[in-house]
Amino acid sequence: MKPWKTALFILASVAFVTIAYAISVIRRGFSATDQPSAVEMVLARTVRTLGLPRTERDKANPWTATPALLDEARENFMDHCAGCHGKDGDGRSGIGQNLYPKAPDLRRPETQKLTDGEIHYTIQNGVRLTGMPAFGNPHGGQDDNSAWKLVLFVRSIGLATPQEKAEQVATAASAHYVGSAACEKCHGEIYERWKKTPMANVVRDPREHQDAIIPNLATNNVSPKFTKDQVAFVYGSIWKQRYFTKIGDDYFPEPAQWDVTNKVWKPYFVPKGGDWWEPFYPPDNRKRPTGPTCDGCHSVDYNIQTKQVAEWNVGCERCHGPGSAHVDHATRENILNPARMDYVSASDTCIQCHSQGRPLTNPIEGKYYDWPVGYRVGLNLRDYWQLEDHKLGELSFTHFPEGTAHKNRMQGNDFAQSVMYRRGVTCFDCHDVHGTENYAQLRKPVDKICLDCHGPGSRNGPREATLAEHTHHKGGSTGSACVACHMPKIEAEIPGIFVRAHTFAFLAPSMTDKYKIPNPCTSCHMDKTTAWATDAMRRWTELSPWRE
Repeated sequence: MKPWKTALFILASVAFVTIAYAISVIRRGFSATDQPSAVEMVLARTVRTLGLPRTERDKANPWTATPALLDEARENFMDHCAGCHGKDGDGRSGIGQNLYPKAPDLRRPETQKLTDGEIHYTIQNGVRLTGMPAFGNPHGGQDDNSAWKLVLFVRSIGLATPQEKAEQVATAASAHYVGSAACEKCHGEIYERWKKTPMANVVRDPREHQDAIIPNLATNNVSPKFTKDQVAFVYGSIWKQRYFTKIGDDYFPEPAQWDVTNKVWKPYFVPKGGDWWEPFYPPDNRKRPTGPTCDGCHSVDYNIQTKQVAEWNVGCERCHGPGSAHVDHATRENILNPARMDYVSASDTCIQCHSQGRPLTNPIEGKYYDWPVGYRVGLNLRDYWQLEDHKLGELSFTHFPEGTAHKNRMQGNDFAQSVMYRRGVTCFDCHDVHGTENYAQLRKPVDKICLDCHGPGSRNGPREATLAEHTHHKGGSTGSACVACHMPKIEAEIPGIFVRAHTFAFLAPSMTDKYKIPNPCTSCHMDKTTAWATDAMRRWTELSPWRE
């Protein structure tokens, strides 16, 4: 075939395909809710790539990632990008999924394989004929440095690739634990913050820490007295403090605990029906070792055979896995990072200990364990642990009849049934276990953290124009705080001391009448009745009458 005929044939073929595709698009319509076809996606990416100036592609990021810079970039992302790309960059926002083309999942290889320069150019200049605006609008108050810092954040949220996961599994199987102090050399700022957290100080030896014991042990008036010399470990310092005595190679709890809030002594003994494991141990604290009931969560790599630990307290390797290979040669592939995991595995890092449950197999070597023996980050928690079951309508030693927890250490049980969890929110979207200046290691003060995703008129709610209109309490008052209604303090840490629920559900006064679960209204207005609270809510015209 002559060259001109070949060229004409190719042009005719292209024209035919183009016309056929145009006809199919017209027949299908131009709805933005449609998923782009494979052809459109390939064309769009090709055009975007061709539209990136060659001089921009190889530009290096002038900024190096530090915890402070990543926090700054995260704030910028939440303010300017999360509306379309979602809070964690997955693109699953109400706006992002209704754009055409859809907002991409920034965590996936399609974005992560781009160079820093390509990502920066896209952020700074936007993409024509899409919903991606130019970040560098001169009227937007954002400079080029902000865009480069956003590149750091985008890099930080990249999911581990299958190859990286395989390398991490292989590394975890061969690496050994080296202790948190080994992390300080490269992660000094994070290490210094972590050292001050409850995670790093839940278990303390009073011989090493002279200030570890809070009360005067001689004032103990609820049990036989014990002295500092008898205390091998002190457990806790925020709500309660307990004391462990070492006998042989086991630790046993003393029968008294210190109520830190009220500054009084209280007995410590798990009574009949107080926990699932209680029937399997004699009714004597000196015959209930802490290894099966406590130590697995208050240490790194507790060995049930030797009863030895790699490190006491919740050290770096509790969440990141054994670190010897990473210390020798640091790469992203030879250490585990929950921030690069899917939301289930990420939150399981916390749920492994912040939940009430039991191992799938019990007893284990003749003992009943109250923590997931054999599990470490990177494995599937469900293969080692089952959350405490609950039958709706029944009051159990763990749950109120409607399903909310009422026992200590049940944040995970609550969270797993929440709308937040089902939407992919993780524990560390709100908390930073490396340490912050805020209560409960929150990323922001308690009156601000919720507003990252929820705000007046927000698609996520509340839909009222102001928080005061939503809460019916004066702005800045106790009752106007999100946690006052959505995270009431109803779960007992010790008798009389309560911590917040984590279902984030509003418990209406009628729930108290039906299920005997405390509600936030009369828990605060203690001189009022549920009938009073129900009547008050009926006057809230914006509230559905079916939620009273």
